Amino acid sequence: MDREGLLITTGIGMILLGFLLVFIGTLISALGGEGEVEGGGVVMIGPIPIIFGTGRGASMATLLAIVLMVLWIVGALLARRG
Repeated sequence: MDREGLLITTGIGMILLGFLLVFIGTLISALGGEGEVEGGGVVMIGPIPIIFGTGRGASMATLLAIVLMVLWIVGALLARRG
């Protein structure tokens, strides 16, 4: 499999994994009945993150944003080099 095919397959896999996690989280929340729901997320526009969330979710989203920014910068430098 060439590099482009691998990237496409990885991207589709990540999207499907995201849908699966949302489905499992919704199912657990619906069946559990009790508990507190917190969440957070990151929208990346190039290397600039927009972070949203409540409680611990916002902290995790901040950590995720830092990791994504570093990966984006490393990827851009590698793409420029080779």
